[in-house]
Amino acid sequence: MSKYTVLFFLIMFMIGTDTFIISPLLPTLQEQFGVSTGVAGWMLGAYTLSSAVFALIAGPLSDGWNRRTVLICGLLGFSISTALCGFADSFWTMCLFRFLAGISAAFTAPQVWASIPTVVAPAKITKTMGIAFSGLAASQALGVPIGSWLANSNWSVPFWTIGISSLLLVVFAYFLLPDMKPAANKGERKSILSRYVPLITSGKARSGFLAYLLLHLAVGTSFAFLGKWMADRFELPVGQIGTVMIFLGFGNLFGSMISSYFSRKLSNANTIATGMVLLVALYAVVPQLTSVISVRIVYLIIFTTLGIVFPIVMGALTSLNASIRGTISSLANSTMNGANTFGAWVAGLLYVQFGGYSSIGIFSAVCMALSLGTFMLGGIFGRKEVRSGTGSASAT
Repeated sequence: MSKYTVLFFLIMFMIGTDTFIISPLLPTLQEQFGVSTGVAGWMLGAYTLSSAVFALIAGPLSDGWNRRTVLICGLLGFSISTALCGFADSFWTMCLFRFLAGISAAFTAPQVWASIPTVVAPAKITKTMGIAFSGLAASQALGVPIGSWLANSNWSVPFWTIGISSLLLVVFAYFLLPDMKPAANKGERKSILSRYVPLITSGKARSGFLAYLLLHLAVGTSFAFLGKWMADRFELPVGQIGTVMIFLGFGNLFGSMISSYFSRKLSNANTIATGMVLLVALYAVVPQLTSVISVRIVYLIIFTTLGIVFPIVMGALTSLNASIRGTISSLANSTMNGANTFGAWVAGLLYVQFGGYSSIGIFSAVCMALSLGTFMLGGIFGRKEVRSGTGSASAT
């Protein structure tokens, strides 16, 4: 495993842990700051909202700068703002620091995906993407439980731990990463909007991001009310539901680590097609299961398959245009957050109004099938990339 792979894994692990850590701490923070349940949710929303919005700006800006500098500065801001969360003395200061952490994450995470094709040999890109993605999966399986355990002594400790650890990664990134300056275009200064033009005008790129939206809509809708359904259907307490979530995180981690193996053996297109067909069937079947064990097994397969699929999809998206990888990665991040937010709303509507979790399973299966069809018809796994500034395609 290369030094870059380890660094990218650890960066994504820290960002993932920071993203999810508020959820288990929410009841404690709500009591600490004396706010209602509805208002307390903004401590989570402040982070995801700023991350989604500023990613649309951060990506195009980073494509015109030294990507190494952007990543290091973003990670430094992330470490400081996260550590400051541990010193928050009110609800509003916590929201402010979470907002700043989200902005910093918006500048940092996309640089990981955009940097991998630059510093890693072509044959190892998919494997490195998979390991970096596994950092997010590991944060769910390990980071959040560890953070919750650290919070037993004081709710501030997880924020300080993430902040200090991220600061150490800043030092490692400074010495390990090479300069990644944009290609010289004398006399050319591109605006933020102009960097999106190659994606907007390319049918291949439009299809790719539509498929990516549908993919996350399927996953986000199904996952949003999984805990609620398991509590209602099987009368599981919160602790056992949390154990199931950790179990799923390990499945996702395992899938992302073996993603490159399937990519080599089956090809990207065949791996995506096989994996997503399997997901369509499993999403439709899982609401009909009658035992907790069978649900755990099926969802383990689902999350392992997602772990295989996501790195390949991200690799395909970032290969659309080598000159605007930051823009592509940031747009993918915003697409994911938007789909997950909308998916949670759809899940609530379906669960209450249209037959519970069965309707959610059907909705997710349909979205996954539409995503697969869009990926295949759009040619996202072909061998061409979007030509910068034109929207046409050229052989790579």
